[in-house]
Amino acid sequence: MAVFRYTAKDSAGRKVSGTLDAPDQEHAVETLRSKNLIPIFLLEEKSKQRLRSRKVKLDDLVIFSRQLATMVDSGIPLVQALSILGEQVEKENFRQVILKIRQDIEEGAGFCDALAKHSNVFSPLYINMVKAGEASGLLNDILDRLANYLEKTSALQRKVKSSLTYPIVVISMAIIITVFLLIKVVPTFKGIFDMLGGQLPLPTQILIGVSELIRKAFLLLVIFFVGLSIVLKKWAATPKGKRAIDYRLLKLPVFGELLRKVAIAKFSRTLSTLVKSGVPILGALEIVGKTSGNTIVEEAIDNARKSIKEGEPIAGPLSNSDVFPPMVVRMISVGEQTGELEKMLTKIADFYDEQVDAAVSSMTSLIEPLVIAFLGIIIGGIVVALFLPIFKITQLLGH
Repeated sequence: MAVFRYTAKDSAGRKVSGTLDAPDQEHAVETLRSKNLIPIFLLEEKSKQRLRSRKVKLDDLVIFSRQLATMVDSGIPLVQALSILGEQVEKENFRQVILKIRQDIEEGAGFCDALAKHSNVFSPLYINMVKAGEASGLLNDILDRLANYLEKTSALQRKVKSSLTYPIVVISMAIIITVFLLIKVVPTFKGIFDMLGGQLPLPTQILIGVSELIRKAFLLLVIFFVGLSIVLKKWAATPKGKRAIDYRLLKLPVFGELLRKVAIAKFSRTLSTLVKSGVPILGALEIVGKTSGNTIVEEAIDNARKSIKEGEPIAGPLSNSDVFPPMVVRMISVGEQTGELEKMLTKIADFYDEQVDAAVSSMTSLIEPLVIAFLGIIIGGIVVALFLPIFKITQLLGH
């Protein structure tokens, strides 16, 4: 949500100025016209408070939502509850956000409108659920659901991160050790081999050649890989590049299947939470698509949203995508037909949370021997190549 400063003419032809909140310039113009104002000047304002609204950790948001739900449920007024939370939050940037929200509510803004000014902190899902909670008078229940949802999302993220941490650390250490051996150790052996003379075995010649190449062109190689990473990062930021990467990620062996299960669990949990909170299905699907984190999944969800708009069921477009397996599609279809979509989605989310646990465990057990084999081949290969000439000399001396 952005803040726009405007100058406009009213129905009497008088000039009026002020500020308004809107997602973009187009919506800002529509808001002004709905108030019978003709915009003359419109500019997005970059306020200091907006610049301070940096991202907040998911765990901090969980604690905030849980505590706010408890306070509201206990009958403490929202403004007072926000004041209490603002005083006890340790992170300075989050404290400033909470106090600004409290100030906006005191000045007459709705809770969801105050949250929308801090889109870097509160996701569209969070804002829309609070909006539904305010409209239904069940804000404490909605906040409690949000806390539960965020807790499960955080747990899911931790599972995926924990499965990747070990192989990344080990492979990084292997690369560092390999580079160190090639730059520092191999040249020492080369000096010894030069003094001894004679024809070196082919593996040793290749190793020494690679070592010299890295030593002489080390800076160029660093520049090349840094430049390549920058180019890939910029390409990944384009719609075409992001789609290509997301597609390839889902097709990866083992890891791709894990990503697919995480995507289904997140989709089911998010849509279930939104539907249960009273958010309209079209709006809920739009939010779910934007928060999916994968272009292929987002396309499948967007097709489902278009299908519902045209009066068709949600299950059809999902079955045509490569993301959702037949079991998930059929369960969603049964949920639609029986009017228990939210219940079915919750069951799917619970099932796939367990599947993610199993996939993480199997992937970790599979990665460990692969990493050990990788280390053995690379480090062992270097050691063997270095000692081959020594073995050859020893054999010659023996004769």
